[in-house]
Amino acid sequence: MSSDESAPEEHSEHPLLDHLLELRTRALRCLMVIGVIFLGLYFVRQPLYEALAEPLQAALPAGGKMIATEVATPFLIPLKLALFTAFFIAIPYVLYQLWAFVAPGLYRQEKRFVWPMLGSSVALFYIGMVFAYFVVFPLIFTFFAGQTGDDISMMTDISAYLSFVLMLFFAFGAAFEVPIITILLVRTGITTRQALAAKRPYVIVGAFIIGMLLTPPDVISQVLLAIPIWVLFELGILLSGLLAPPPAGETD
Repeated sequence: MSSDESAPEEHSEHPLLDHLLELRTRALRCLMVIGVIFLGLYFVRQPLYEALAEPLQAALPAGGKMIATEVATPFLIPLKLALFTAFFIAIPYVLYQLWAFVAPGLYRQEKRFVWPMLGSSVALFYIGMVFAYFVVFPLIFTFFAGQTGDDISMMTDISAYLSFVLMLFFAFGAAFEVPIITILLVRTGITTRQALAAKRPYVIVGAFIIGMLLTPPDVISQVLLAIPIWVLFELGILLSGLLAPPPAGETD
């Protein structure tokens, strides 16, 4: 038997190993891209943190300031922010590598559908982060700063602040994925637009519960997260009628 004839047989004997090797290669590519972006952000890590802290700095009352409670914190926190920012920037490339890994196992119709969904999900995640930075942060920081009395100086630890804003970024980025989830549920036949619309009261209650769990214990941030979830749920129902029509034989 020739070597050309035996190659497919040898390949078929180790499909799992081949997939693992490909997955490792794509994971290394993702790490390399994140590393390159991180190296570029390393030189602007301090201005990057100052831009992130600006919403709080603008809301601080007279005498309020940000502090570092540990010796290495002023160096490590901007470094940590640069690493997280590099990951956020690299998300489109990471999702592309994930797509390239699973695409060979998809049908042509699924390929045409999945790629727009991935692109839309990335865009919505970024929009959620922008919404958090420009709308949510100024409101909640102004509210928090206004609760300090005359005999209290507001001094926020920079490490705690970074953890706080990263949690909100993830929460609002994930919340803005609701239209994608809604469309996928209808597209895959798990549910219908009519069934989702009938569960609207439960979705509204669930949105406020999610807002309570994913945001700090204040009413403002909870409402600012719950309302977009509800609005995006309604948008998902609307778009599902255009992008994910009901199966054959089912009418609106």
